[in-house]
Amino acid sequence: MSLASSTCENAALNGFNALNVYLSAHTGTPGTSGLLEVAGGSYARQSITWSSASGGSTSNTGAISVPIPASTTVSYFGSWSALTSGTYYIGGALTSSQTFSTAGTLSFAIGAVTLSAS
Repeated sequence: MSLASSTCENAALNGFNALNVYLSAHTGTPGTSGLLEVAGGSYARQSITWSSASGGSTSNTGAISVPIPASTTVSYFGSWSALTSGTYYIGGALTSSQTFSTAGTLSFAIGAVTLSAS
């Protein structure tokens, strides 16, 4: 187990600010490779930008709307280097799963998507 200072944690998270990052939706844990990404309908990853990290965490700086196809339950988010394909970076669980019986939109307010280094 490593023990990093908050300065180091913030520097690592601020690295995302130098990258193009796209938010994805997942029906189950994406693991470390982006598994179980939503597909079909008008689903598409959405661009996300991050705040300057503080206290070892960062969050999205703009509202995000992800189109989700009908009959889909979303429980995780992920982040990628490209709109399609690309390299998977990191993800996490939603506060609560959201089920879409009809096509809909998974919405995130400013600050709702948070990454933590610890």
